[in-house]
Amino acid sequence: MAPRDTLFRSSEMSLTQLYIANEIGREVVSALGELGQVQFRDLNPDTNAFQRTFTKEIRRLDNVERQLRYFHAQMDKASIPMRSSSEFSDTLAAPLASEIDELAERSESLEQRIASLNDSYETLKKREVELTEWRWVLREAGGFFDRAHSHTEEIRQSFDNDEAPLLRDVEQQSRGPNGDAQGQQSFLEMNIGFVAGVIPRDRIGAFERILWRTLRGNLYMNQSEIPEAIIDPTTNEESHKNVFVIFAHGKSIIAKIRKISESLGASLYNVDENSELRRDQIHEVNTRLGDVGNVLRNTKNTLDAELTQIARSLAAWMIIVKKEKAVYDTLNKFSYDQARKTLIAEAWCPTNSLGLIKSTLQDVNDRAGLSVPTIVNQIRTNKTPPTYMRTNKFTQAFQTIVDAYGISKYSEANPGLYTIVTFPFLFAVMFGDFGHGALMTMAAAAMIFWERKLAKTKLDELTYMAFYGRYIMLMMGLFSMYTGLLYNDIFSKSFTVFPSQWQWPDDIKQGQTVEASLKTGYRFPFGLDWNWHEAENSLLFTNSLKMKMSICLGWAHMTYALCLQYVNARHFKSKVDVIGNFIPGMIFFQSIFGYLVLTIIYKWSVDWNARGQSPPGLLNMLIFMFLSPGTVEEQLYPGQASVQVLLLLLAVIQVPIMLFFKPFYLRWEHNRARALGYRGLGEPSRISALEDDADGGRDSMASDGEGVAMIAQDLGDEEHEEFDFGEIMIHQVIHTIEFCLNCISHTASYLRLWALSLAHQQLSIVLWDMTIGGAFEQESSTMRVIMIVVTFYLWFTLTIAILCVMEGTSAMLHSLRLHWVEAMSKHFMGDGIPFTPFSFQTLLEEDPVD
Repeated sequence: MAPRDTLFRSSEMSLTQLYIANEIGREVVSALGELGQVQFRDLNPDTNAFQRTFTKEIRRLDNVERQLRYFHAQMDKASIPMRSSSEFSDTLAAPLASEIDELAERSESLEQRIASLNDSYETLKKREVELTEWRWVLREAGGFFDRAHSHTEEIRQSFDNDEAPLLRDVEQQSRGPNGDAQGQQSFLEMNIGFVAGVIPRDRIGAFERILWRTLRGNLYMNQSEIPEAIIDPTTNEESHKNVFVIFAHGKSIIAKIRKISESLGASLYNVDENSELRRDQIHEVNTRLGDVGNVLRNTKNTLDAELTQIARSLAAWMIIVKKEKAVYDTLNKFSYDQARKTLIAEAWCPTNSLGLIKSTLQDVNDRAGLSVPTIVNQIRTNKTPPTYMRTNKFTQAFQTIVDAYGISKYSEANPGLYTIVTFPFLFAVMFGDFGHGALMTMAAAAMIFWERKLAKTKLDELTYMAFYGRYIMLMMGLFSMYTGLLYNDIFSKSFTVFPSQWQWPDDIKQGQTVEASLKTGYRFPFGLDWNWHEAENSLLFTNSLKMKMSICLGWAHMTYALCLQYVNARHFKSKVDVIGNFIPGMIFFQSIFGYLVLTIIYKWSVDWNARGQSPPGLLNMLIFMFLSPGTVEEQLYPGQASVQVLLLLLAVIQVPIMLFFKPFYLRWEHNRARALGYRGLGEPSRISALEDDADGGRDSMASDGEGVAMIAQDLGDEEHEEFDFGEIMIHQVIHTIEFCLNCISHTASYLRLWALSLAHQQLSIVLWDMTIGGAFEQESSTMRVIMIVVTFYLWFTLTIAILCVMEGTSAMLHSLRLHWVEAMSKHFMGDGIPFTPFSFQTLLEEDPVD
């Protein structure tokens, strides 16, 4: 039996071979997709996508998927909502092959019907737009014709210049031989043609300039705006247009005007010069518009009814097709045995899930009524398995933090376990405020309480990130409330639950500087005494306290992470890493920074006032420990100089051990193995898929008859490089230098805990004093109430926006860096392969249909 899966190490993985009857291959893969515990290997890596076995089925499903997307686009265009996919998640079972065929046929017929209705609707809509534009042209042009016949003299006066030969022709033909005005003549009798139409308003200026330059002024143009916006049926966008009428002399000029108009996107319409015929045209256009409108409404109602019917099942259809397509993509990874009509698959799966996988496959066999069982054969290989961490909704977000930096190597210690505690705690050290922590806790608790409802809601990106990390927020809020109690800080104010351990003198004179004294026999029971908030030297005291506390927390965090290096080396049975890396590294780190932490604790435990001595500075002590070994300017304890020299020698000795032990030991081991005749690390070895398992895998296969392992490819034995002493030596030198320097820089990096805690506290104080704090100082009670109400909203809004959101994000990123760089670099390999099982749930989460 495999050990129980925990978050400390990846689940134990097994490489298995599956022998599946061809008739139930689709059903087996579908059942395993619902299970989501199997990662299939591609057994046809050299075969392109077009030559695979199930390419035809995938193409057909691609076409169905295209049709469903077309339905979705049409529903969006018609503003018809689609039924949510969450309503089908618990009711959708694996469909039969006949049901898929039926869906494909139905989708084909529906597409033809919807496309036909849609084309008809768009054609009618275009006709309606054309009739509408024609009606506007008839109205506007008719008015112009009436004015032109009655005001020919005005037109003549307007254009009586050398550049208007057209008007002179009009004038000569409209007057008699004696120069007297004749009766009204038609434009046809005067040999004047005209063009009427509609053009987009933004092109009218360019239109006029082109006409004027092309015809050299031999035209007369009138244009007016259409007051209503016209909707383009193809783009469904509003456009503003103008009606124009252009008069010119000669057929060739009229032909030029038509070409120019059409090139600029104008629509030309027929307009009769005669007023009575024009009225008949308007009547005819209105009648056609009414008929087209009726047909449009009927077509639209029919189209909407069809789409509404489709909307009830579209999400389910899209899920079914997406799953079916994924099934055939997976089947294309299998090898096919022509002789036995059997599909052969290889897959990684958690060892503890083998029983569930076998029972699932047995259920599929029973439903299909096949006498030949699906064989699951566990095989041995030295290929590195993928890493799989079993998580739940609480641990998933914490594991995601680690995976964002790197995937744990198979079976190495997982940093995600201690991250559950250390990540929110280090955040809380920087964020520590009981009030702000309570707000964060309430927000996280609300998201957890309504998590089912929120999980089905489409959230924006920022809200989804907060919802995904709701349990991280809960832990950060709870820890912040705890550190807020330690700091005695709530919205920049202090708790006064317990009496202070400090007392002030009774006779205090105004303007006199006073000092508080400790009470005899009483100490503040928990956290920081609230009297420090009012003291002038409170900043000096809290700075000193938080700075030293940051060093202690950083030392504890890194020491714990360094211990996991030993855990990994022991698990992988690498004694050389224990002796050559872990032990000298731990001695080096504790000789310097472990000693620093001990001196901090010792300094805290001594009553320096009772000794009558000023407490020595620890920073100078650490600096002179390296610069002047054996000399101590301010003694902390007796024998300090000798202890520091001994610790310094211990630390220096570890450097050559870390540098040379591992490379030379590996070279000795390699030469010894060569001398004894063992193969080198780089020599290939093959472990057959048919070798006996510990559980008698060959026997289970032989019971079926002949040996059925026809797979001829290598099962992926690790590809090792030849032993190269120079490369190993360079790697170890880099590791040693990096470790020694990082011990200093990483310890100093934890001072961000102090810096951000100070910044958060001071920003909270400033925000209070600048807003609601000033309201309490108002002398008038009425004014005080008004100011409190007004400034409360300002204070609360800025508290949420700046102190909770912005400061919280900053503290979270700093805590993330402390884990990724300072802690995980001490033990984390992070070169694992992620376990990506074939899972319908993951497929639908990555590409939702809604």
